[in-house]
This record gives sequence, C-alpha cells and structure tokens, in this order.
Amino acid sequence: MSPPPSGASADASAVGSATAATRQRAGGVALALMGLSGFAGLGYQMVWTQQCALWLGFEAAAVLAVITAFFGGLALGAIAFGGRIERSASPLRWYIACEAAIGLWGLALIVLMQPTGDAVEHWIGAEPAAWWQWTVTFGASFLLLLPATAAMGATLPAIERIVGAEGKRSIAGLYAANTLGAVLGVLLATFWLVPAFGLAATAGVCVGMNALCAVGAWKRLNSERPSAALHDAWRLPSGTSTHRSGPASARWPRAMALMPLALSGMLGIGYEVVVVRVLSQLNEDTVYTFALLLAVYLVGTSLGAAGYQRWWRRWGKRQEEDRLSSLLPGVLGATCLIGLAALWAAPALKNGAMNTLGTGFAAALGAEALLAVAAFGLPTLAMGAWFSHLSAQAMGQGIAFGRALAVNTLGAAMAAPLFGVVVTPWIGPKAALLLIAGGYLAAAAAVAGSKTWRHPTASPTPMPTPMTVATTAFVTIVLALMTVFGAPLAFVDVPDGARLVSYAEGSMASVSVVEDGAGVSRLRINNRQQEGSSASLFVDGRQALLPVLLHPVPRRALFLGLGTGATSGVAAQDPTLQVDAVELLPEVIDASPLFTRALGLDGAMPRLVAADARRFVRASETRYDVIVSDNFHPARSGSGALYTREHFAAVRERLAPQGLFCQWLPLHQLDLDSLRSVTRAFVSVYPDAIAVLAANSLETPVIGLVGRRDTETSTSSTLASWHTRVERAPARRDGRSLADFGLDDEFALLGSVVAGPGSLAAFAGQVPMNTDDRPIVAYLAPRLVYAPTSTPKERLFEFLHRVSASPSDIGVQSPGDSRRLAAYWQARDRFLEAGRSARPVADPAVMLAQVGGPLLEAVRLSPDFRPAYDPLLQMAVALAPRDAATARRVLTALRDAQPARPEAAQALQAMGQ
Repeated sequence: MSPPPSGASADASAVGSATAATRQRAGGVALALMGLSGFAGLGYQMVWTQQCALWLGFEAAAVLAVITAFFGGLALGAIAFGGRIERSASPLRWYIACEAAIGLWGLALIVLMQPTGDAVEHWIGAEPAAWWQWTVTFGASFLLLLPATAAMGATLPAIERIVGAEGKRSIAGLYAANTLGAVLGVLLATFWLVPAFGLAATAGVCVGMNALCAVGAWKRLNSERPSAALHDAWRLPSGTSTHRSGPASARWPRAMALMPLALSGMLGIGYEVVVVRVLSQLNEDTVYTFALLLAVYLVGTSLGAAGYQRWWRRWGKRQEEDRLSSLLPGVLGATCLIGLAALWAAPALKNGAMNTLGTGFAAALGAEALLAVAAFGLPTLAMGAWFSHLSAQAMGQGIAFGRALAVNTLGAAMAAPLFGVVVTPWIGPKAALLLIAGGYLAAAAAVAGSKTWRHPTASPTPMPTPMTVATTAFVTIVLALMTVFGAPLAFVDVPDGARLVSYAEGSMASVSVVEDGAGVSRLRINNRQQEGSSASLFVDGRQALLPVLLHPVPRRALFLGLGTGATSGVAAQDPTLQVDAVELLPEVIDASPLFTRALGLDGAMPRLVAADARRFVRASETRYDVIVSDNFHPARSGSGALYTREHFAAVRERLAPQGLFCQWLPLHQLDLDSLRSVTRAFVSVYPDAIAVLAANSLETPVIGLVGRRDTETSTSSTLASWHTRVERAPARRDGRSLADFGLDDEFALLGSVVAGPGSLAAFAGQVPMNTDDRPIVAYLAPRLVYAPTSTPKERLFEFLHRVSASPSDIGVQSPGDSRRLAAYWQARDRFLEAGRSARPVADPAVMLAQVGGPLLEAVRLSPDFRPAYDPLLQMAVALAPRDAATARRVLTALRDAQPARPEAAQALQAMGQ
C-alpha cells in the first residue's frame, strides 16, 4: 500500500491538532459542568435530608435514608443508562436530558415533598414496629428521590463519554471537580441559602444549576465541535461503541474487577457513617456539625482523586498500576486505623483546639472541623485514589464506566442501613471500624493473590512487592492489637466520684446514665444532650401539673418526649387521668425506669409509645384534653422541627374540644431571636396563647406557651373557681400533694402566668416565623451553643421586661380578685429580681444581707405570695443561734406581713419571744 500524499498527511495533522485543542477546551467546560452539577446534587441532599427528617422523625434517620436513596438511585441510573450512553452516538444529548430531568424532578419535589411526607407518615403509622419503620423509611425515600437520583447516576458517565478520547479515558479529574462542587453546595446551603431563603428556595437554586448545566452543555460543547470535514469529536458514527464485550474468557476477569468497586463503595460510606456517629458524642450535633463533617469527607476524596489523576496516571507504569491494586486497599486499611486512633484522641484534640482557638462561633466550628480532618483526612485521600484506580482498571478491561459506577454506588447504598442500623448498634463503633479496616486488608490480600486481575492484553499480575507484603502484614498486626487492647468508642463524661450506671448504643443515638457522688443521676443522649436528672423532680413535676390544672376537667393527656419519665410519671399519679407518653429513642425508654423507681413514680406509669412525636401527632386518631411537649434542645438534631408552625397546627387537630396544648421552651438553651421566631409560629396557630413560667429558677429558666383549641371569648372566672380546681385535685397514687410541687393554692397556679396574648404577639413582632420550609431555630439556636452571648438569667429578665399579663387574660374579671392576682405577680417579679445579682453562699448572714430586703418587700406586696416567705424563714432560723436580734427582726417582719401563716410566730415562740 503506497504512502498517502503529503497533502493528506498535512490534513491529518491538522485534524489531530484541531481535535486535541477541541478536547482540551471541552475538558475545561466539562470540569465546570461537573462542579455545578456537584453543587446542585449536594445542595439537594442537604435540602431533602431536612425535608425527609420532618416525616422520618429524626435527622440521623433522615441522613441514613437519604444517603441510601442517593446512592441507590445513582446505582440504578448508572445500571439503566450507563450502557446505553456508552453505546450512544450522541452522549451530549443524554447529558442534557439527564440534567433537565434532575431539575424538573427537583422542581416537582418543591410541591410534592409535603403531601408525600404526610402520606408516608400515615403509612408508617403512629406506633410502627421497628422493622416496618426502617423499611418504609428507606423505601419511601428511595422511591421519592429516584427520578432525580437515577438521572444523577447517568450524568458522570455521559460527560466522561463526551470528553474521553479512546484509549485515554480517565474520570479522576471529573470526579474531583464534581466533588469539589459538592463541597461548595454543602457549605453554601447550610451557612447561607437555607437560613436566609428556606428549603424550597434553596432547592430552586439547585434547579437553576441543573438548567445552567443543560444550557451550558448545549451551547459550549456543541460550539466546540470541529468541522465535519475533519472529525466529528462529539457524535460518533451510528453503531460505533467504545464498550468492548470481548470474548467469554475475558468476562470473568471483568467480573472480578467489579468486586473491589462494590467493596470500596460500601466500606467508604460505612466508614463515614460510623465516624459521624462517634463524633456526635463529642461535637454539638447541629446542622453545622454534619455539614462540616460531610465537607471534609468530600474534600478528602476529591483531593485523592485529583492527586491520582495528576501524579500516578501521568507517570505510572502498567506493572506499577497492577501492584497498586493491592497496595492501595492495604494503605486504606492503615489510614482507617490511623483515623480510629485519632478518634480515641479526639477529646484531647478538641480541648487543645478550643484552648488554642479561643471562644466564639468560628472557633467552635474550627475545633469540630479539626476533629473531622483527624478522622477523615488520610482515609478519604486514599478512598478517592482507590476509586479512581479501580475505575481506570475496570475501563482498561473493557468495562463501561456506567457499569463500574453502578457497582460502586450500589455498594455505597448498602452501607448506610448495614453499618448505621445493624452493625454499629450490634457490635459497637470500635468493632465496626475495625471490621471496615479488615475489609480493606482482605481486599488487598485477595487482589495480591489473584491470578485473574489483569488487563486483557497484559501478562498476569506480578507478584506483590515486598512493600505491599510488609504494609499488609504490619497493618494486620496493628489491627489485631487494636481489636484486643483498644478502648470502646463510647465517650461519656464521668466526673470524679461519679459512676456510669448504664450505656446503650442504638441505631440513632447512644444513651447513658451517670450518677455523681451525691447520688444524682443524669440522662444524656450522645453524651452532649442532658435529658433531665433525678434532682429535678420539682420542676419536671410542675411541667406536668401546670397544664393539667389549667384544663377544667382533663381525662386524657399526651406527653411528647419522655426524658427521665418524671414529667409524664407525675401526671400518671392522678387516678382520674389517662396518660400516654411518646419517645423516639427506645434506649431512653429502657433507661427511664432507673429514674422513676428512684423517684417513687413507678406505681403508676404512663403508656409508653416508641415513636416519633411529630409523626405520632399526625398519624394518631386519638384526641387528648391536654398535650404537653417537652423542652427539646432546639439546636440538636431534628428538634427544631418540633417548634414549627406546621407542627403546632397538627397538635391543635389532635386536641379534644376545650383541649389545651403546652409547649415548654428551655430559655437556658434558646436565644431570644429563636424564642421570638417560635413564639410567632405558636401565636399564629393559637392567637389567645399565654406564657407561663415553669418555676422560679434563674439558671435553667423554662417558659411554657399555652394555647387552647377553642377560643374562649366570653369566659369569666373567679379566684374561688380556680381554687376549687386545686382543692379538689384527687389524691395522688404516689402520696405526694400539689403543695410538694409548690402548687398550694390558686395563686401558686395562676402566679406562673407571665404574658398574655397581646403581649406575646407584640414580643414576637415580625421576625421570620419558624416553619418547616424555613427552619430558623435549627440555624439560630446552635450559635448560642457554640458561643453564648448572654446568660440564661439575662435572657429571662429581658423576656419578662418585654411581656406582661393582666388577670383578664386568664378570665379573672372581679376587681378584688384582679388586684390580689396583680399583687401576687408584682411580688413574684420582685422575688426574681432579688436573685438577679445574688451570689449563692452558705453563710445565712451573708445571704440575708444580699436578698433580705427585696424578699421582705415581696412578702409585703402580696400576703398570698409564699416563695419569698420560706427562704427568709430558713435564713432567720439558721441565723438565730449566733445573731438572735437579726433573726427576731426578720421573723417579726414575716409574722406581721403574712399573719395567716404560723411558721414565723412559732419560730419566735421557740426563741422565747
């Protein structure tokens, strides 16, 4: 065959140059498209996780469900469309269609998410079995997100197919760009878009990103085509395919090449799931915590992929690549053990970081980011490199990239339910992480010993290098030592003199009970969130009794949240009241008897329901006279959803006629802006709401918002009618009286009122309302946790100074009764002011000098006000042996101010006065 003429040679050279330049420009466009697509994908994930948490009940459950749905959909999309894209004559059209499908379904979910969630809540039911709840949780999330996630699974194969030159195809750079875009999506959605604009608007931004990708691909990639006379770089001739089926003898090596891809997906996401669970015991477990952990994980895998693309794929040799197949999983096993060691050192790392960085919101987030880097840094670098290497080897064996991606994401989809729901609760996080590291070592050993891992035209894999063998052996020895001698990854703060009473690792959280040297037990979730103690019965009991007594004739009550069981347990001691209590975590239900037995409340227990409180309210058909919602920590995972307008409206539908709802709010954990947002949501549903103070505590103040289903416009009452409610309270099963909880009479009951309807509405003002779509509290409240700018005492007094109440707000119309009640409220406010600047001291003389005057003023303001009388009496009696004159002066003042009470007169008589 004669050589071509020189002109043909020049034309061929021109074609090659044009094609290379075209592909270089197209490569840059593709990287930009992958970045935008990654931003949208993870932006959707953050939005959909929070939206799914509204009907799944807990953000940890939603994270597992959405991760599974994402990877499951990606796998299905890659399986369904990857081969077709690989064989397609027009992959550009596939890419545009996929981006358009993602955007259209994202747009549809803005409308469909809420009604679908409502339907799923009823489908799960009010009291589901655990297996049914998890089945529906994962299944419904998967099906709901499938149209978008399946299209996402096809975008990377499509864009890789567009820009990849035959024989020079690599996805590491595209993967890195996609992941870095995802990092930006996570951070911007969490720190700006959702707090500022809400979930639906953030989803709309992601829809716009998809539209931009589709239009950009059509405009930029279409315009980069070389002329048809030279070479059509984008549209292959009909029937042309880069997928090579190969002979049957090559199928077995290809099947073997897919196994490590599935394992890498499952172990990589499994590592993420377990580490996030462990760090929830040390970090604050807020929306910012998860965003930082996810961002660090994504950055690590992206840098690993980019590093592989830049260095190894450029300079590596074929035989070195084969050896790398066994070396990389061995290195991954080693880095996972390093990450495990970092978790053991995490408490010291966090303390050191806080001491170095100081205080403040940014410093606290910096400390959490440091823990994330320590646990995720090295393992994720190796994960990104191994995935890129496995993909390159699979494609080198003629396996379509879509198929390789499908297998990897299918393994990733299995990780969340496997490690999050089954393995970690069963064997604990330490054993789960060791199992993951062992899985990587097993993969290294299997690849090193296999004779089937080879390129179609290459010689069999060379024997493992000494470095590979040494690495695997060393990591195996370290793994064995950690298994035997490593401490469990159960972080529970146990002070000196205290002991750990119980600890349980559940599928959503760990629950511990610690008893201090004084015998006080405390219940904690994930070591960070205290759910009550055995020393708080007085306040816990009042949180049950105040709303029950405010109802004229309660017969059935529902308590949302169990905690130690004290609040609902106190209510259950009323023989005329049927009590149900709903608690999400079964481990909390199991721990509550430790408290109820110690408090003497186990004689009559409420009916306990293991379910999500929000879903129970919507799915149950029972109506209640009184519903009491616990003071959930607003900054913790998913708790902010229990303070939204939609939830308050659902509770109203669950109330019986004349029913009453009380939402307790922990002002010691809530900033005033968040309180105003919640208050505005509450009064929008209960316009005649009032606010009550659970107790006179200044360190842990708790405010209750009380609303009724039916607006009472013409009701009037007297103090005598309220007195009848207290006086005729039935004898309690535990032998305690209402007086044991400071509810001696009608003044002690009504004296808890601090704000009326108009005052509450004015306090809320026009701040953004806390809603399902714009969860203000979930983003504001964590800032108080990370960097307090005021004390609970300061926030309480600012609230009290901005609200007010009148006797008519609670139906008291009689002038005489109104004056007595108003005087009681004045005395209460003076009593609280007395403690504002007081320092707790043991010396009664010093304490009397601090608060004696204000307390005596409170006693004189209202003969009905008892709380100031008792501490003055105690101080005077304690002071009598060494300062009889001062003691007599105080006791005389008490006797004269409240002659109906005999205690001061009796103490004077005992002193010989």
